[in-house]
Amino acid sequence: MSAGERSGEGRMRAFSGNSFDDYYDHDIREHPLPGRLLIGFVVRLLWVITKFLWPWRVEREELLTEDGRGRVIIMNHESMLDPVVAVVTMWLAHVPVRIVYKSDFDKILPVTWLFSRAGGFPVERGTADMKTVRRARAMLMRGECVLIYPEGTRVRKDEEAISHGGYAIMAQLAKAPVQPVAIVGARKLRFRRPVYVRVGTPIEWSELSSDKRKEQLAEMERVGMERVYALRDELRREHPGVE
Repeated sequence: MSAGERSGEGRMRAFSGNSFDDYYDHDIREHPLPGRLLIGFVVRLLWVITKFLWPWRVEREELLTEDGRGRVIIMNHESMLDPVVAVVTMWLAHVPVRIVYKSDFDKILPVTWLFSRAGGFPVERGTADMKTVRRARAMLMRGECVLIYPEGTRVRKDEEAISHGGYAIMAQLAKAPVQPVAIVGARKLRFRRPVYVRVGTPIEWSELSSDKRKEQLAEMERVGMERVYALRDELRREHPGVE
């Protein structure tokens, strides 16, 4: 039994005695009630603020909120609004969602404190971080969704985009589908300029043409981001002038 699995055992305390690993390795629905109430308040506040500043709309939202399975959700990355829109939408629909964030943020303790309670968990970028992969597998298998940005950082121009494929092995180990989501209009956030999000149908492993493990991984990595960019391009065509 791994350390992560052991730390996910037992009841968490309401006000003290919980490590960051406890928050990462316990089901988010088992987090202490005070923390869940705090995050619920923050989520509703962010909904009000962001909807006013940059009216955003999620198209095909039911694909994101009405599927009870654990899924790896992949999305293009334009700004810090991207995770807010996805998490707020899912949280308000009572869908347990986790966010992969770069471990650099852990240098700021208050940020780690907030992220851990909001469902975030860190990844060491540029390394084979199998601890994070195993952690994500456990989350997916207990029905939580894992939100990840394969581009790794905010992309200002399409030609700058570089996709990393770590999400595929997380999904493969858990036998979880990969769901593409795209956002446009968030690269240059302007007051009252709309932002559009479109959700795609989950990609099942049975859809892939490959049947060998490594070939499946490579195909999912390719197909997953192709679907994301196809959704993005659809939105751009339907909303001319939106980047």
